[in-house]
Amino acid sequence: MEYINDININQAVIHILDSNGEEPVLNEYSLELDEDIYKFLYRHIEKCLKDDELKYACFNPERNIVKEVVQDYLNGIDNDLINLSKELARQLFIIMKGNVNIPAGDLIIVSITTDQGPMIAILKMDYVKNFTHEIQFVDQKIGIGIVPQIAGLPGSGQKIQKAAFLKPIREKESYNLMILDKQKNSKEDEYGANYFINTFLGASIITNERDMTKTFVKAAENWTRKNITEDAGKAEEIRTAIKTKLKEEDTINIDSFSEELFNEQPQVKEDFSNYMKQQGLSEEVAVDKTWVDKKLKRVRLNIDKQIDLYINEEIYHDSSKFEIQRNGDGTINMIVKNVMNYIEK
Repeated sequence: MEYINDININQAVIHILDSNGEEPVLNEYSLELDEDIYKFLYRHIEKCLKDDELKYACFNPERNIVKEVVQDYLNGIDNDLINLSKELARQLFIIMKGNVNIPAGDLIIVSITTDQGPMIAILKMDYVKNFTHEIQFVDQKIGIGIVPQIAGLPGSGQKIQKAAFLKPIREKESYNLMILDKQKNSKEDEYGANYFINTFLGASIITNERDMTKTFVKAAENWTRKNITEDAGKAEEIRTAIKTKLKEEDTINIDSFSEELFNEQPQVKEDFSNYMKQQGLSEEVAVDKTWVDKKLKRVRLNIDKQIDLYINEEIYHDSSKFEIQRNGDGTINMIVKNVMNYIEK
């Protein structure tokens, strides 16, 4: 997966999309990017781009306003970000008026320059309920209360639910945009749940290396939990083999890996391979090394549903600090060694 590391904000525009009104409230001016506003936008953009749920997507072949106006801007045909943002706001507001499940919010359109080229960022900022103080004068005395603010924007430390990053469409590129589309409410109907990708952006999600790697790791762990329930030694062997493969190989062949794990158990080998492929994986899994490095920094263990253990990966493999001893009966001992200091939390 292509990770974006350098971000520079050029211009940004905000609009109000409250479906209780008849029309969106459209801004005629760009935001003044002072230090606080710049940091606010930057942190949200950075957080979205680093989110594990960010997906690759391609625009569908059908005509789509979002695709057309953004491409005109990115290709220098129309350099007016305010007009671009107003058109995007109108399109999203029409969709919101058609479905009560879509929450009100502000739409922020941002022109950014990155190490992967120029992009348009679309940030849908659903309102969050904040509180502030209220001062009243009663009988010449000050009374201070707390009142809710219904239309607050997510703070820099909060995650937004829906965002998209559109880049210029070029031939032979594997994707046109990156999308973050988290579902707040599992009870939303299909239209309400998928409006951002399907209806507004007119795009389809495509699988990338990070998706495949995450699916592989999750599927292998689920299979191990389900099938290796009374042999901690074998479970540890499988998990260690998975981590080793992820760190050492650029691609993992599921059938070959299954052969390595269960070469003397043909039925188990076949069961493991079939289960992995049933999770949507092809026979060859491309490994996202950046995600693997982040994922494997810490080892998190839940032992007999009674003990939680969090260990730095380096310490996990340091026999002077931590060791796993096999007892020969399917059980193992986990030994923390040479402890000089500890605290309670």
